[in-house]
Amino acid sequence: MSSEAESAVEAASPSSRLTLTPDRAGGAQPYEYRRKELVEPDWTRFPGWRDVTAAQWENAQWQRVNCVKNVKQLRAVMGDLLDERFYIDLEADQQQTATMSMLLPPQMLNTMVPAGAPAGAAYTEAFYADPVRRYMVPVASDRLPEWTSHPHATRDSLHEHDMWVAEGLTHRYPTKVLAELLSTCPQYCGHCTRMDLVGNSTPAVAKLKLELKPVDRYDAHIAYLKNHPGVRDVVVSGGDVANVPWKQLEAYLMRLLEIDTIRDIRLATKALMGLPQHWLQADVVEGVERVARTARRRGVNLAIHTHVNHVNSITPIVAKAARTMLEVGVRDVRNQGVLMRGVNAHSHDLLDLCFALQGEANILPYYFYMCDMIPNAEHWRVAVWQAQQLQHDIMGYLPGYATPRIVCDVPFVGKRWVHMVTEYDRDHGISYWTKNYRTSIEAAEADALTKRYAYYDPIDTLPESGRRWWAKQED
Repeated sequence: MSSEAESAVEAASPSSRLTLTPDRAGGAQPYEYRRKELVEPDWTRFPGWRDVTAAQWENAQWQRVNCVKNVKQLRAVMGDLLDERFYIDLEADQQQTATMSMLLPPQMLNTMVPAGAPAGAAYTEAFYADPVRRYMVPVASDRLPEWTSHPHATRDSLHEHDMWVAEGLTHRYPTKVLAELLSTCPQYCGHCTRMDLVGNSTPAVAKLKLELKPVDRYDAHIAYLKNHPGVRDVVVSGGDVANVPWKQLEAYLMRLLEIDTIRDIRLATKALMGLPQHWLQADVVEGVERVARTARRRGVNLAIHTHVNHVNSITPIVAKAARTMLEVGVRDVRNQGVLMRGVNAHSHDLLDLCFALQGEANILPYYFYMCDMIPNAEHWRVAVWQAQQLQHDIMGYLPGYATPRIVCDVPFVGKRWVHMVTEYDRDHGISYWTKNYRTSIEAAEADALTKRYAYYDPIDTLPESGRRWWAKQED
C-alpha cells in the first residue's frame, strides 16, 4: 500500500479500518473464537415499551403496528434516553438527504445499544455509535460533508429497472431472474439498493411506482417464464416477500412450481431477522410447509435468503424463525449481508456475525455485497482493495462451506468476487471488470463480452492525488 493510501485510511473512522489487530502476544491468533449464547434484549428498558408483554412482543401484528416511522414515534419509545441533538440530526437527514423513509420494527430497534449502556449524554453517544443504528436510522452527521454521493452514483445503480422484461421482472443473468412482487418492506434500510422503487418517497427521492395490479403483474411473470425455458432460477423478492399476503405469495410460488424448467426458488426476506414474528405465524409456517413439500416432490430447491449485517441482530427469536423454516422443509436459509463502514467492515465483526449465523441460528453465511453506488451512500461504501483485504482476513476460521464470498456487484456485469478484478487503478479508485454473458438489454452489443466495465471506490478512501484528480473532474 502506498503511504498516501495509508494516510487516507488513517483519516477514515476507526470502524472503517480493515486490518487485523497486530499479534503482540507472539503465539495468539488474530481472532479468537468464543461461543456466545444468543440473548433477546430486554425491550422494557425503553420507556415507551415498559409495559409490553412477551405475548405482545412475539405477535407479528403488534410488531407491525408499533413500527417507528418518524421522529415523533422514536421520541415516544426512547423517552429521555436520547439528547435533543440526535432528534435534530435525524430530522435534518430525513428532510435533506435520506433516500429511504423511516420504518423500523420494534425487533430491530431493540437490538440497538442492547445492554449496559450508560445514562445521559453517554447513552446518546452509544446510540450514535451503534452499528445497527448506523444503517437503519441514518442521521445527517453520518454523511460525508464532501463527496456525499459519488459522481457516478445512480438511483438504479444495477440497472434492474432497465432490464425489466415484465413489470417487476428483471432478467439480468442468462439462467436467473429477479421477481419484484411489490415495492414495500417491513423495514427500510438506509442503504437499500432499490431505493428508486422501494418505500415511500422522501424529500430527496421521488420513488417510481409499480402500475399493474398484483394479479396482472404476477400473470406477466409466469407468462414470461413459461416462454423462456432457459431460466431455471427465480429470486422472489420486492421489497420483501413478508409484505405479500400469504395466500397471494403461496399461489405465486405454486405457479412457479408448475413450470418444469424452474429448478431453484429463493425467497428474499430481511424480515426473517427484522420481523421474525411474521415467519412464526401459524398460517405462514403451514403455508411454507405446503410449498416446501411440493418443491421436494418436484425436485426444486426452495431456499430463504435473509439480510443480516451485524451480530447484535441475531437473537433467539431470529434463530427460532430460521430453525422453523428448516424444520418445515426449506432446504437452506442463507444470509446476504452488505459490507458497510461503521457497521461490519472489520474482520472481527464479520467473523462474530458468521459464527452466530452458522453456529447459533442455522443460517448459512453466503455473500457480503459491497454497498452499491447509490446516492448519499459514500459514508457506507468501502474500496475494492479493502474488501479484498477483508476476504483474506476471514479465511481459515469458518468451515469452507460457511465462509462467505465478498462480492462487488458491478453495473452491467453482476456479482464478481472481489479478487476477480481485471485491472485496478488504486490512485483514482477505478477498477475494471469483464463478464462472460449478455444481459437482456445487450443482445445486439457485439463487444459486451470483450469490453471492460468500470467500478469506483469511495473518493474519501483515495490518496490525496486521487482526491485532487476527482475534484478537477467536478470543476
